[in-house]
Amino acid sequence: MKFPGRRRHKHYFPVEDKDPLTQKLISNNSLQRSYIVGIDQIVVDIEAKVDNDFIVKFGLHRGMSQVIDDETTNALYQELQEKKLVNYEFAGGTIGNTMHNYSVLADDRSVLLGVMSENIKIGSYAYRFISNTSSRVDLEYLQGVDGPIGRCFTLIDEAGERTFAISPGLMNRLHPESIDESLIAGSAALVISSYLMRTEKGDTMTQAAIKAVKCANKAGVPVVLTLGTKFLIEQDPVWWQDFVAEHVDILAMNEEEGLAITGFEDPLLAADKALDWVDLVICTAGAQGMFIGGYIDDCWKRHTKHKLMPGAISDFNQYEYSRAMLKSDCEQPLKAFTHSAPYMGGPDSIKNTNGAGDGALAAVLHDLSSNVYHKLNVPSSSKHQQKALTYSSLSQISKYANRVSYEVLVQHSPRLSRGLPEREECLDQGYWEQ
Repeated sequence: MKFPGRRRHKHYFPVEDKDPLTQKLISNNSLQRSYIVGIDQIVVDIEAKVDNDFIVKFGLHRGMSQVIDDETTNALYQELQEKKLVNYEFAGGTIGNTMHNYSVLADDRSVLLGVMSENIKIGSYAYRFISNTSSRVDLEYLQGVDGPIGRCFTLIDEAGERTFAISPGLMNRLHPESIDESLIAGSAALVISSYLMRTEKGDTMTQAAIKAVKCANKAGVPVVLTLGTKFLIEQDPVWWQDFVAEHVDILAMNEEEGLAITGFEDPLLAADKALDWVDLVICTAGAQGMFIGGYIDDCWKRHTKHKLMPGAISDFNQYEYSRAMLKSDCEQPLKAFTHSAPYMGGPDSIKNTNGAGDGALAAVLHDLSSNVYHKLNVPSSSKHQQKALTYSSLSQISKYANRVSYEVLVQHSPRLSRGLPEREECLDQGYWEQ
């Protein structure tokens, strides 16, 4: 695996050659691999442009995410087809997108857990999902079901407001018995979303997700939670605070979700509050860019060479050149933050905002998995004298995540179709090499 862009300190993987620090050849020719595991509601995203009357006709709440029944789903989809309103149909799902993007960036294995229709017809929703998912995403652990997977309609009105209508099908029928504990215990991270906790009577997805989370906690595998929508968090923020504090190590959110769970509108203050519960937090804030906060040990802190930044927390970026750590591994824990403005000032034209956060999270997971990979194969490297959670500094991770988000924003699909180039002429030294 290779990180994109030009840097003074190149990050190359794998490590078949001599380690520059130990000057020893790796005795085992078979390198140990790292991988990540994600649990998702397997779903196909359908995007269409509609008017307000269409939203009212099907009893939808404008700007919100809601579940619809099969009858409404069939009628809605039929009218979209008849009026030729459908723009795109993509394989979707928050975690499905993240796993795909991770495998494209890392060119390495990820494992997706969920359900899949046992009988797949060409052109069906299940067919579309599989055919639009990277071959590096391991789908062997999917649980077969006799019925359809989910469908998520993204309805965009004249004002650009997005209304989400979700037809669950059997996507929430993942059984706890389908969770392979050894698979999770051997992974570099377990990735889940808040959507897994929004289920109906008779669904088993929540129980399966909780089992997986407890297995990861027991094995010391970092649990990564992405807060899919503010509306879900707002229903019971105290429950989510308790769940995050007890089970989650890394939290990904946008500024609206940050406000819902922390009560702070400022993304930096929201990230700071979230660090009371987790070890690392990623907060995307639209045009403001991205904030990342984490813990470092006082003896491993590295001062930034950038200008100190003002904000709700003064000089908050002073230790952004440090690598993030678990708070429990710090003797004298300090909070460290970094901020990156949108790459290249953001795209001239945003084709789609769906999946930008998933792309950013995939970049963070790539760095985290790379650290595990390097430690497995070069354990004697001085790099691992520090019990770091990440391979790179908070500053570099933020730039990488921003770059990936940009790539998603300039295309219609929420999933990357290719990895980032190793070198880009438009990347100046000020962006990557500082």
